[in-house]
Amino acid sequence: MDLGPYLRRIGLAETTPLPPTLETVRTLMGRHVRSVPFENVDVQLGRPILLDLASLEAKLVHAGRGGYCFEQNTWFAAVLGALGFTVTTLAARVRWNADGPTPRTHMLLRVEIEGAPWLVDVGFGGFVPTAPLALDEARAQLTDLGTFRLHREGAFTVLGAASHDEAFHDMYAFTDEPHTAVDYVAMNHFTSTHPSSRFQRHLIVARPTETARHALLDDEWIVRDRAGTTRTKIARSEVPRLLRERFDLTVPDDVELPALR
Repeated sequence: MDLGPYLRRIGLAETTPLPPTLETVRTLMGRHVRSVPFENVDVQLGRPILLDLASLEAKLVHAGRGGYCFEQNTWFAAVLGALGFTVTTLAARVRWNADGPTPRTHMLLRVEIEGAPWLVDVGFGGFVPTAPLALDEARAQLTDLGTFRLHREGAFTVLGAASHDEAFHDMYAFTDEPHTAVDYVAMNHFTSTHPSSRFQRHLIVARPTETARHALLDDEWIVRDRAGTTRTKIARSEVPRLLRERFDLTVPDDVELPALR
């Protein structure tokens, strides 16, 4: 891979030293999640979600777009692999905003870093981790935008998150079973096309800053920072402008997004 364009996309110089260390992953994750927005605009527009590396590079790097977990984490896994990390791709059952059992529709990464396993995930929307998390179930792990905690539940490891002083909420549950590209093709097809998929029914966009988490769910703008959580209803005619100005997504004012009808 030619990482130069990607490094420029996330605000790093092409000459930045990137040895296979924990500090490298911290740097890349922190930059990536703040530069490459989580978004499902193409799903809303009925466009196919392609997971081959050439298509991902064209969209995430050169077109200045974002994507959701299968796009973001497939690309990030390739970047880490090119830098010499050993990466295992996993799958999870999402629990965030879920009322009951869910299928495995989330992709995450297990990365060996300096001899230890770490959870790496740059594709979980409004509560995306901004740093790698040690696969250590005994302690809470503080990051600059919240605290995360892992615990065992039968065959599953469950990741929970808390924003500053809020209570912990389960994000997703996963196992150690490795998954391959063909597994994600099936999951991605359901996520992007099935009528019951959350991504079919809602516009979902997120991009953290250095101090806050910003998310858009249809016409509700959600901001989480140290002062708490604010929710603001946006006039639907103003959503395209917010996508451009807050989330750095270029969409025309007359874009037709089914979730906003």
